[in-house]
Parts: sequence; C-alpha cells; structure tokens
Amino acid sequence: MTDQDLIYVAGHTGLAGSAICRALARRGHRRVITESHKVLDLTSEHAVDRFFDEARPSVVILAAAKVGGIIANFTKPAEFILSNLRIQTNVIDSCQRYGVRKLVFLGSSCIYPRLAPQPMREVDLLGGPLEPTNDAYAIAKLAGIKMCEAYRRQYGLDAISVLPTNLYGPNDNFSTTDSHVLPGLIRRMHDAKLAGDAQFPIWGSGAPRREFLHSDDFAEALCLLLERYSAPEPVNIGCGEDVTIAELAAMVRETVGFDGELVFDHSKPDGMPRKLLDVSKLRGLGWSPAIPLAAGIKSTYRWYLTQCAR
Repeated sequence: MTDQDLIYVAGHTGLAGSAICRALARRGHRRVITESHKVLDLTSEHAVDRFFDEARPSVVILAAAKVGGIIANFTKPAEFILSNLRIQTNVIDSCQRYGVRKLVFLGSSCIYPRLAPQPMREVDLLGGPLEPTNDAYAIAKLAGIKMCEAYRRQYGLDAISVLPTNLYGPNDNFSTTDSHVLPGLIRRMHDAKLAGDAQFPIWGSGAPRREFLHSDDFAEALCLLLERYSAPEPVNIGCGEDVTIAELAAMVRETVGFDGELVFDHSKPDGMPRKLLDVSKLRGLGWSPAIPLAAGIKSTYRWYLTQCAR
C-alpha cells in the first residue's frame, strides 16, 4: 500500500468500518473515500456500478453488512440473507470489473459450524451444521468468502477474507432489541441502573463462552493483513481468549455500577455453546491485541455515556 492508493471503506459509520478508518488515518492514509447509505445503497446493483465507475478505488474494504444479535438474526432471517448477498455480490463483482487491486472482505466467527472444534481453525469452515439462530446470515457470509475465492481463481482479483470474533467499541449498535450481547448489556444495564431495578434479565443460561475484541485492535490486525497477506484462505482475527456470558455480565455490572441481581432466563436460546478462534495464523505475522477486555468495556461505556446515553 502507498499514499497514492485510493481506499474505499464500505460501512464506515459502523463499528468495524469506523475503526478501520481510524487505523488508516493513524498510518497516514489520507486518500480514503466513504459514502453513507443515504447516498450509496450497496444493495442496488446500478448504484454500486455507478459509484465504482466514477470513484475508481484501488483498494476496497467491505465492512458494510446487515448485522444484529441473536434476536434479530432469529426473527429476520430473510432480511439478513437477502441484504448481505446483494451487498457482497454487487461490491465484489464491481471490484473485478473496475480494476480494484486489493479487496478485503469481512466475514464473521459466527459462520463456523455450531459444534466446531475449539478453538476454531480456518480449515473448520463448512465442517458441520450451522447454528440455527443465525444460519441465514452465516450462509450469506460463507457465500461471500467463496465468491472472493472464485474471483481470485478466475480473474486474479487479490481478494482476502477475514473472520473477526465478537467486536465491540465506539459506534457499536446499543439498541435494546437487535444489538449484539456486549453493547446490549451495557445499554440495558445502564437503563436498569437509572430505573432502580432490583433484577436484570439475561437471555439464556449464561454458560456459553464468547471471545471479545475491541474494534481498534481488530482494525490494526486488518491493516496488517491488508499490507502483508494475499491468499485465498480466510484469516481469523481474535484475541484467543474467551469468557462466559455470566462472567461478561458481571464485568458490565461492575463497570456500569448496577447493584441489582442478574437473572438468567433458561427458556431462551443460548446460541453456539462456544466461539473461540484459533489465531495462530495471525499471531504468526507478529500481531497481538493491545486492549484488555475489562479496560475495553470501561472505555466503551464512557463512549456510550457521552454519545448515546439519555
């Protein structure tokens, strides 16, 4: 990568995309272009084609996607598979037709088989049935990875795929209904503290284990791969450590200062029992995360208080 590269970050307002923009700025990349969803609808083939024809980026980072937590994935599977397939197809094909030199496609750790061996290695993809609560989203992302592989093999497009673990940080979705687990806990527990609630309900048993990575750590890893990696095989991006949902909730309770009882609703689904990534490939390139989970939760809560809290 050089200072002359014109870099298009799709999804720049989201959790991952905004962190990627910050990381590129830290590296001195000033030729970064972005477009809001109101200006550029990535699900529209015509709109994407027109954008690439006019902008002609040399590097594309596809961080745009329809994402959500377990409730959203379970209740709106058609929206998740349709929107993501459209976005991926339009952007990846335009990269090939308009001479993009490098493409980075963002997958997700939730596309691994439900009972994949732990920690999950990149070779474990497609090795078993998916988690039913998010299989529509997972199938779309798997299709994106395979599309990158196909375009590399047939057209020589330098497309790489990365598989981030559960991310959190600034610009996350703190909705009470369709957020991921960590920002959802922060928002709802903050509201419970303000309301003086004696109990705090949490979906599931609290036993599933999850890995969490701050979005700024993720972006640093992605930029490293952007500069040093070129192969069809996807690369996991995580910290290599996990906690139970119960342990995570306790950390959020301490950070937020909520004094009530945590009550786990065993009638609700847990999702995958464990999602821990094998990050040996990434560690082999000399990368390791810099932000511990406890410190990351505290900084994210501070961001939420200044940007979102009522």
